Amino acid sequence: MTEIKVAEHSGFCFGVKRAVDITFGLIEKYRGSAAAIYTYGPLIHNESVVKSLEEQGVKSIESLEDVPEGSVVVIRSHGVSKDVYEASEKKGVVLEDATCPYVARIHRIAEEESRKGRRIIIIGNENHPEVQGTAGWCGRRPVVVKNREEIEKLVKSGELDKNDSYSAAAQTTIKKSDFEEAVDYLKKAEFDIKDFCTVCSATQKRQESCRKTAENSEIMLVIGSKTSSNTMKLLEIAGNKCKKTYLIETLEDLPLNEIEKCGTIGIAAGASAPECIIKEVIATMSEFITENGHEPNEMLAYMDDIEKSLRLPGRGEIVTGEIIAVSDREIVVNLGCKKDGIIPKDEVSLEPNQKLSDVFKAGDQIEAKVVKTKDDDGNILLSKKKLEVNEHWNEVNEALENKTIVNAKVTGKVKGGVIAAFKEVSGFIPLSQLSDKFTEDVDEFIGKTIPVKVIQTNPKRNRAVFSHRAVLMEEKAKKTEAFWNSIAVDDIVDGVVKRFTDYGAFVDIGGVDGLLHISEISWGKIKKPQDVLELEEKVKVKILSMNREKGKISLGLKQTVPEPWENIESKYQVGDIIEGKVVQLKDYGAFIEIEPGLDGLVHISEIAYKRVASPANELEIGQTVNAKILDIDTEKKRISLSIKETLDKPVVDEAPVDESPVEE
Repeated sequence: MTEIKVAEHSGFCFGVKRAVDITFGLIEKYRGSAAAIYTYGPLIHNESVVKSLEEQGVKSIESLEDVPEGSVVVIRSHGVSKDVYEASEKKGVVLEDATCPYVARIHRIAEEESRKGRRIIIIGNENHPEVQGTAGWCGRRPVVVKNREEIEKLVKSGELDKNDSYSAAAQTTIKKSDFEEAVDYLKKAEFDIKDFCTVCSATQKRQESCRKTAENSEIMLVIGSKTSSNTMKLLEIAGNKCKKTYLIETLEDLPLNEIEKCGTIGIAAGASAPECIIKEVIATMSEFITENGHEPNEMLAYMDDIEKSLRLPGRGEIVTGEIIAVSDREIVVNLGCKKDGIIPKDEVSLEPNQKLSDVFKAGDQIEAKVVKTKDDDGNILLSKKKLEVNEHWNEVNEALENKTIVNAKVTGKVKGGVIAAFKEVSGFIPLSQLSDKFTEDVDEFIGKTIPVKVIQTNPKRNRAVFSHRAVLMEEKAKKTEAFWNSIAVDDIVDGVVKRFTDYGAFVDIGGVDGLLHISEISWGKIKKPQDVLELEEKVKVKILSMNREKGKISLGLKQTVPEPWENIESKYQVGDIIEGKVVQLKDYGAFIEIEPGLDGLVHISEIAYKRVASPANELEIGQTVNAKILDIDTEKKRISLSIKETLDKPVVDEAPVDESPVEE
């Protein structure tokens, strides 16, 4: 039995298919009108397709000069330079842009990087229309090379300067290795180079499947045009793995005599090869093989695949396809059948002020539900929303059952609460469930996305009841539990002063407030906490006691610094003169604060050299004075001070002596 293997991804890529579909669609649209249709250059690298278009009146042009005003010009998938768009406006022609999305991305890169002052390097064939079109989006003359060898020559000749900055992009149909080798060379040579590997993913898949098929085939047939870059790359790849590799442009190119001798025949097709040509090649081979006593195994299977591609999906069917274009109004999806799918903007869930291009891009896979098998333009109408609604309700019900958290956006306020949406499911959040604190003004929540728990559902009315408070309380409970497990008595922890009372201050030490009693704030005497602390001040405090059941914690601030009497002997000696502040006046003397927590007594007899009737006659609270240390009693924690010892001792006047003679 003769085995025929067709490589995956053979035939039209979605970019080429899109260009062909657009052009044939225009033929139908303008049939019978006076408008002429042109393609800017041959639409694709396939003579039979180009000839078919010519037969229907579509001509290929290389310039807009001879195109009549009001004509329709199709930009082929290879794209064109920027000046063509500008010229079309002046000329008054209608442009239908069929540029491949992958190629359009290269144009954007070239334009944006050029604006930054960087010179563009294009890895590809300078004669290829895609490369020529891209060059027209560069701010200055780009560097076009095929591979690493050409890059090396330019570096050695000085054409590429290390003082310049470069951005490299690739022709979509080249081998990825050619791009990587060229860029790696420049990076190792320490050039300022940014690389954008713009090789089409479909091209890479096509080349890889071609290589695998060639490895396991006795003869390899590559269907396509010799003017097609991607076809010639396939020919090169296949030739490296299979000695008997042939390019098939027409049926006349089939090496039937060689085919007869082989048991395994591999087939790959370029991106510009229509399925009808692939089908003709297989049919011709199969007929020849059958006539010569063999039975081909792949013919019927491949024909079935082609027939499947002609079937349109039915209404309500869930389909998956590849995005081929995104505009402000719609998403165009390649469904692998003869019609494209269209998802209007209204059938997609978007955030306010969000555009389709912010969420979706060409090349992405997308799933949607078929709404109509044929819209006004003959396409398949799809909806992302209608597919999502069922999925989203499943998520909501699962969240209710499993008590998990979902994110809902608050969209508006109503009596008694607010409306919030989880994707396509609308929900109500009662005022009592909006916060863990009293909330009167809900405006601060409008427009915000908040975590909620589902507490009730009603799918028939497309409504659910959410609770943000449940999430906050759960988070608070978890934090509290973790906090209590992380602390112990005598720990020194960081805190923030949150509020004052007459008897102390409350300090947040990690989501839980502890009491810092006024007596534990300072070793010295203070009248109120504000004398020492400020709101929102960061402090280090010691945990003195904790009661987990009652949720109470006692803190100490003064315990984080040494008690003054602990090191008094190293700081003060008898005979030292100190400066202090009068903090208390008694009948028997005055107390002087040497430092917080360390007071000394100046006995009334030590205030002055003269007789002092009352300390209040000589001193006042808050007055700063100098005093001499007379005694330090560490056991009784007493310090005796003298103010008069710091003063000059007064001079006592003596009575004059009478030296006159005494009479007898």
